Amino acid sequence: MLDSASEEEFSEEKTTEEISQLSYLQLSSLALSGDTAYSEKTSTGFLEKTGYPDSVYIMAANIFQGIRFEKSPEKVLIKYGNEPLPSSTESEDESFQRLSYELAFSALKFQDILETILIDSYIFPSTIIPDHLNSLIIVMLYDFQDRKFQARLLSDNEESIAEVLEVENLLNSFKTKLAAALARCRIKHDALSIYHILPETVRNQELRASTLPLYAWINTCKISPEEVYHSLKKKGYNKVKSVLHIDNKVFAVDQHCYDVLIFPSHLKSDLLNIDLFKDYKLVFQDKSRSLAVHSVKALLNMDDDILMVNTGSWYTVAHMSVLTNNNTSKIFVCGVQSHAKDPDLKNLFTKMGCKNIEILHETFINLESKDHRLQKVKVILLLPRCSGLGVSNPVEFILNEHEDTGLLKDFFQGGPSEDKLHVLAQQQYEQLTHAMKFTRAQAVVYCTYSVYPEENEAVVKKALEFQDHGTKVQSYRLSPPVLPLCSLKEIHLSTDKFFRMEPSEITNGCFLSVLTRERDLSETVSVKDVLARAAAKGLLDGIELGKPSKREKKKKKSKMSLPKSSTSDSSRLQMTTAEFLSQETNASAHQSGTLTTKTSLPQKNTNQVGSSSQVRKSNKPTTNPLVPTFMKNTPPSRPYERTTNFVRPRPEDRMIALKPIEIVLPPVMLPFSSSQGIRSQIPTQHFYCRWVGPKTVMPGYLPTPSIPRRGKKPKENLPSSLPRHPRPWL
Repeated sequence: MLDSASEEEFSEEKTTEEISQLSYLQLSSLALSGDTAYSEKTSTGFLEKTGYPDSVYIMAANIFQGIRFEKSPEKVLIKYGNEPLPSSTESEDESFQRLSYELAFSALKFQDILETILIDSYIFPSTIIPDHLNSLIIVMLYDFQDRKFQARLLSDNEESIAEVLEVENLLNSFKTKLAAALARCRIKHDALSIYHILPETVRNQELRASTLPLYAWINTCKISPEEVYHSLKKKGYNKVKSVLHIDNKVFAVDQHCYDVLIFPSHLKSDLLNIDLFKDYKLVFQDKSRSLAVHSVKALLNMDDDILMVNTGSWYTVAHMSVLTNNNTSKIFVCGVQSHAKDPDLKNLFTKMGCKNIEILHETFINLESKDHRLQKVKVILLLPRCSGLGVSNPVEFILNEHEDTGLLKDFFQGGPSEDKLHVLAQQQYEQLTHAMKFTRAQAVVYCTYSVYPEENEAVVKKALEFQDHGTKVQSYRLSPPVLPLCSLKEIHLSTDKFFRMEPSEITNGCFLSVLTRERDLSETVSVKDVLARAAAKGLLDGIELGKPSKREKKKKKSKMSLPKSSTSDSSRLQMTTAEFLSQETNASAHQSGTLTTKTSLPQKNTNQVGSSSQVRKSNKPTTNPLVPTFMKNTPPSRPYERTTNFVRPRPEDRMIALKPIEIVLPPVMLPFSSSQGIRSQIPTQHFYCRWVGPKTVMPGYLPTPSIPRRGKKPKENLPSSLPRHPRPWL
């Protein structure tokens, strides 16, 4: 058994080992977030923590007070008060909040060990401390041992808080006893550091969080992807296919989202100092939110509006705005209850170049489908609050996507209780069913961070089963994922039409479902909407979509007539669409109609062609000796019909209905003398070539001689009534 002196010496010798892997992870997170003011490099090049500002300790103590584990009365070692400590205005800063949550979460994980150290070092009950300061003692003790019991460095311009100074002086006075108590705790658990006392599941989760790649989407409102690649290359970053297990400065393009880049986790501190991130040209965000907004984008027409529910991070709203920048869509964001945030949000969106965002202060449940502002909303993006157990970093999840600090306790325990999971699932079901009541909406995208079926598949299936089928609108149905499936595993996980991503070393967990229904039959789907969706799929290369005309904005009460020819792109596209539909109808009739029906259309076109300056032929042309005589006045025989049935139509015959025309070629003048004797011996040969339909052509028949029209005798000699002219086509 070690005495106090030997234990203190043992502790001093093992100070390097005291920098546990947990401390390293937290130091890394501080450096990654740019808060290097709370750590400094030593002569060996390692970062060494120097402490936090007083306001961070106060805020962390209040957070810990709300999430701490409560024990039964017979096991209570330290009593905690119920009064929160007064916090300063600095606690509203995002960087201070992140530091406070990290410190409170670390204290929560080691609550039992820290309480044991306080009892073993005789701080309790030898000193009289108010109960409301015990939470502050716990969080400051964790930071004290994490700094190897070294003094905290204070900045000159920092204001001190009396409660923090009181607790700090107490811990410094028990420094030796605290170090000895910590050494005994490590020996008892046979652990190199207190980090190794944690459950293995918690350690694996934190290790995955420290190595998870960084995802950032490109703000195409301010910069193009090619310009981003060029700028990163100038900074020394090389484009690769995968960033896993690469320590160099590299990046890759995500397979699911074309505007999302992937970076190794250790490069965040370097990336934050690049102008691309400072100017909001690149924005860090978890990949699952990019998957959600890209799913919405794939379902939109040109002027469809979007309703976003429980967005969490405002970067999600900004990303949705960037993807719809070229459309006339408007994005409605509900649930912003405080009007005081409006100026800050508008300032943020202005910096990011977002212009089509409108903030609604009503909660989603209180919104009605008949709201005049939401009449053009066609897609609803629902990001409900969930357990979030698919995320590796709970602090980032709570700060960006959730406000419930109690999730920190759920993360440490490995999941929420059954009662809490049931409450979350019920809330998600109510929000999803309310979204399905918006009669003008055509799609709902449902996305969570959860890995529990109770929050994912069960909620969606229940909402589809119990939806109201009595309304005039079409019912919702489950649609396949609109995102690309890039691996066999993703294909296997999406066999039931749900898109899933399991937590792994490259991404957090994600669940995504798309519910769609047919558009209301009373609504006319304009050509513009069809072309917009085709353009989104890259099917209109080289054709620019013009601005909508005033006529398209008005509701058409009568049948739309065929548009007149115009040189503009929009008129040309509308006429092409109308002709295509008409030709499709004619093509189907052409294949199934009778022979008489086929020959009726060329009569009209022949008259149109005959109005040209060419020589019009007589009603009863004479036969030509060079023309085959197998074509008679009688209809084709039965074998002939069978033969033509075996001729497979060309692919273009199925798509374009060809217009039969008659082409009259000039007579061939042979180089002989123009004497009457020779002319009487050698008749002038005229070749009349005419296309009369695909079914009149025999297989293997050579079209050199002319084919006479049905019901007409073959031509033999040129009628004498026709004028003789060396150039009859002039």
